[in-house]
Amino acid sequence: MKLFCIILGFLSFNSSQDKQADKAREKEAIIKEIDSKSAYYTDIAKKIWDYAEVGYQEIKSSALLQETLQKEGFTIERGVAGIPTAFVATYGNQKPVISILAEYDALPGLAQEAVPYRKTIEGQKAGHACGHHLFGTGSVAAAIAVKNWLKKSGKLGTIKVIGSPAEEGGSGKVYLVREGVFSDTDVALHWHPSDQNKANPLSALANISGKIRFRGISAHAASAPERGRSALDGVEALNYMINMMREHVPSDARIHYVITKGGEAPNVVPDFAEGYYYARHYNRDVVRDIWSRIVKAAEGAAMGTGTTAEVEIIGGTHDILPVEGLASLLHTNLEKIGGVEYSPEEAQFAEKISETLGVTFGSVPRPGANRILPFSALAENIGGSTDVGDVSWVVPTVGLRVATWVPGTAAHSWQAVAAGGSGIGMKGMMVAAKAMATTILDLLSDPEHIHSAKEEWLKVRGSNFQYNPLLGDREPALDYRK
Repeated sequence: MKLFCIILGFLSFNSSQDKQADKAREKEAIIKEIDSKSAYYTDIAKKIWDYAEVGYQEIKSSALLQETLQKEGFTIERGVAGIPTAFVATYGNQKPVISILAEYDALPGLAQEAVPYRKTIEGQKAGHACGHHLFGTGSVAAAIAVKNWLKKSGKLGTIKVIGSPAEEGGSGKVYLVREGVFSDTDVALHWHPSDQNKANPLSALANISGKIRFRGISAHAASAPERGRSALDGVEALNYMINMMREHVPSDARIHYVITKGGEAPNVVPDFAEGYYYARHYNRDVVRDIWSRIVKAAEGAAMGTGTTAEVEIIGGTHDILPVEGLASLLHTNLEKIGGVEYSPEEAQFAEKISETLGVTFGSVPRPGANRILPFSALAENIGGSTDVGDVSWVVPTVGLRVATWVPGTAAHSWQAVAAGGSGIGMKGMMVAAKAMATTILDLLSDPEHIHSAKEEWLKVRGSNFQYNPLLGDREPALDYRK
């Protein structure tokens, strides 16, 4: 009997080893396939980089990604959640369902050529300073590779690409969450361009943003100022009160704004003015409180200046709920794939970029692009806000950062636009695609990963959690960039 148990254990051990070897070969095949299409995906990303379309106006960018997926056999659902540039691309009809997020909106005011010095593109009003041209394309590349693996292996499962526009302040994914787009998803994956490589658990700041518009009475500013009521006075009074408020909010809260409309001519009392405001904090309830105080301050500013104020919430996003087990799995695959290796020309490009950052290439205070940061179970806050947060509260979600930018580069900078349009950015995109695709292979090959992720997620989130979007029941803010 003892000998029988030993033999059974030996056979079981060998069987396990065989399965691991088979999985390793399948991952290698996926990696080779993605690498073989590097030029193809680079061309797609470069086109979206050139389009540089801002939130909810990503007509060509969204269409290109949809066309790419449709050619590969994905079924496309367009205009999801009342958003013309949102889509869901699906391959398969079996559980489990894995969704990959894809973004493709640019930022206004950051047009930049793919050169290592400041050179704006004449006539272009926006640029991919957050690398969403890479984000969307890399996610599509991963999904296609998984689709081909599913088809070849006969494994059960469904892969979806969730085309989510207007991440930059438009909260596109919030409307998708609200409309139940993720209701059948078991795990969601995402990635983001960065200046380093890591798959540690991430969190983010909850956020409410909105435009506050003041309306007054126009008059000649010199001959009849007493007959006017300045809408700009309303905006400036509100901004003054907000700046005083900063002393009386939690020290780790953030409030920032711009004046988007302030009048047309100094000799005309402006009858319309507008400010665009953000409130952020780690805790969404704190954000709600700060925003309500901003609204009350607007009412006071209107009363004091003889104007009227109207508030339009533009966006609202939750913090990210991290799942350590999923992050660890993604990190393992990222570590095996490795970081971004520069060619001599790319190293020269990076050195010139680094000079504009006030650092010397090779001695930057961050790991090089070819290194993977060690795994840490302690959730790291990215310092900004993202509508991925809302997704993470309705389905277990995991993401990674990949060095598509020169180490030391800040997001939302011309340096990020330049690197993202170069070979440096494209190589990082391919790393992300391979890391996500191989992780999805793990999830679909061994559903225990999904089961344990859901258990952890429910424990951290709480079984009684009720999702309520911070932007309320408003329709998508399709004109917020107009």
